[in-house]
Amino acid sequence: MEYPVTYEMYQEFLRQGKFIGLKCNGCGSIIFPPQAICKDCGGKDLANTPIGNTGHIRTFTVIRVPPEGFQPNYVVVMVELDGGAWVVGRLMDIDPDRAGFDIIGKKVEMEPISINFSGRPDEETYILGFRLKGGVK
Repeated sequence: MEYPVTYEMYQEFLRQGKFIGLKCNGCGSIIFPPQAICKDCGGKDLANTPIGNTGHIRTFTVIRVPPEGFQPNYVVVMVELDGGAWVVGRLMDIDPDRAGFDIIGKKVEMEPISINFSGRPDEETYILGFRLKGGVK
């Protein structure tokens, strides 16, 4: 099976600050981050499509016991992008102890975040991050 966007391609797009997802030619669903099949209809006829970087927070959690390589106490949000895709990422510039239900529904901008688990410069990985539009109130 040939993938329209491989993991390596996805990482390179993020490194360049580009958000590329997939559009299912069967049902029209937008898939981001890219996956091998459509999450809605199971279709495999997928085409690259640019993804906008704004959306609204739909829910969140505070991570107090993180996976190895991450520092504790950060906020993870589920965001519905304006183009329809739902994504999970880290909410930046907010004190996890002050994160409350008032952030639900807030407008955010998505950006790539570089992380490096090994400490070697050639092994950085990109994840999705979000910032509140208009800053933290």
